[in-house]
Amino acid sequence: MLTLEQAIRKRIIELAKERNITINKVSTLSGLPHTTLLSFMNNETHNPRISTLLHICEAFDIELKDFFNSPIFKNVIEE
Repeated sequence: MLTLEQAIRKRIIELAKERNITINKVSTLSGLPHTTLLSFMNNETHNPRISTLLHICEAFDIELKDFFNSPIFKNVIEE
């Protein structure tokens, strides 16, 4: 079981691996500052904004619904 934050992190890593890109490249493609994405990925910041997730989806060329359409989110637990 994962928390929502853990599931989001895992999904970002999964999508990056599928596309063979680094988290830094995701940051570049999304237009987000490297520190913003890395802080979240390193568990230094929590609960990304929907607008941040939208930018991340842009980096992967997917829609928000596709981001969350993953078995990773099937058994998310409350934080």
